[in-house]
Amino acid sequence: QSQLVESGGGLVQPGGSLRLSCATSRFTLDYYAIGWFRQAPGKEREGVSCISISGGSTNYADSVKGRFTISRDKAKNTVYLQMNSLKPEETAVYYCAAHAVCTVVAGLYDYWGQGTQVTVSS
Repeated sequence: QSQLVESGGGLVQPGGSLRLSCATSRFTLDYYAIGWFRQAPGKEREGVSCISISGGSTNYADSVKGRFTISRDKAKNTVYLQMNSLKPEETAVYYCAAHAVCTVVAGLYDYWGQGTQVTVSS
């Protein structure tokens, strides 16, 4: 059973924007770094971005730098991924995950969501 819940996915035209949310009612996210991953059909899951527990440190894959922004709102127990200038090749299921620290190794994350579909198409 997924511990995290992603939302905000959908269909968007190339060049458009979406904001994904990652939340949970099961525990506080304050003690976890949160990573965003994506997986396209037939491809491996890849790390997109991560935010540290404090929110003071953020990481991005080279392919999304300058277009995606990760942030966290501790009052709402939610982490966001703002995605701008989306490209068709970024069509994938996007997942959020929780771990003690940011890492690109998906297998180290303790909790995952069920994913939200992002489709970039005209």
